[in-house]
Amino acid sequence: TWKWVVGPMFLYLCERLVRFWRSQQKVVITKVVIHPFKTIELQMMKKGFKMEVGQYIFVKCPAVSKLEWHPFTLTSAPEEDYFSIHVRIVGDWTEGLFNACGCDKQEFQEAWKLPKVAVDGPFGTASEDVFSYETVMLVGAGIGVTPFASVLKSVWYKYCHDATNLKLKKIYFYWLCRDTHAFEWFADLLQSLEAQMQERNNADFLSYNIYLTGWDETQATHFVLHHEEEKDVITGLKQKTLYGRPNWENEFKTIAGKHPGSRIGVFLCGPEGLADTLNKQSISNSEADPRGVHFIFNKENF
Repeated sequence: TWKWVVGPMFLYLCERLVRFWRSQQKVVITKVVIHPFKTIELQMMKKGFKMEVGQYIFVKCPAVSKLEWHPFTLTSAPEEDYFSIHVRIVGDWTEGLFNACGCDKQEFQEAWKLPKVAVDGPFGTASEDVFSYETVMLVGAGIGVTPFASVLKSVWYKYCHDATNLKLKKIYFYWLCRDTHAFEWFADLLQSLEAQMQERNNADFLSYNIYLTGWDETQATHFVLHHEEEKDVITGLKQKTLYGRPNWENEFKTIAGKHPGSRIGVFLCGPEGLADTLNKQSISNSEADPRGVHFIFNKENF
């Protein structure tokens, strides 16, 4: 038995030593941005840090807890000179981080007063393969939208730098959210991308659909009254917010009809139930003919 135990234990100890060494490297918080509904953005820098789109890191803040590590998806793009995470204040640890960063105070916080943090990572995810396809479907549920912030930023940087060498030609983006609280910070990014795409006369590059799934009768009535306005009353985007859940069978058939003979990447960050639905649709809408349309499903569950 000991022969079978020693090998895995040795590998585990090596992994712990590497993680401890990486956690001791200096990390500097360069900026803290407070978004609505108690969501904060931490922009950080670390020597030698290299990332790809959609990856995640583990973060420890000794001022809050000397032992706790928490995973956060990176919301910055590899092309930016910093890396960032968005933290929703929903528990004791996040509340402690919120207070440690001085976000509970009205006055301006000096950079040297910001808490020390340790970062381990980045670690890879399925989202890294998004640039391997000409057409992709990105599906985020609630806070599962965070890896796609990194993807959309990086796509835009690559598109501006050298659009001719960018293999990715079309993005279908879906965001499913129960309430409007999570819309705020991500809607700002979509508004920026929407405006810049229109300036370059390529508004069709990104098609997005935002679904508010936890709606009630009052919200629905408000939605109907303002549906004819130029911009959506919730997100401020030209694309109107939709109520309810998407009809995935219709969505897949529509996209398959627009891109015959293509390999279409389907990327999800969301719950297991939604993953099962999208996986079944990817299989049923893929053709047996190798020259036909094929949906390739990739997922991250939380």
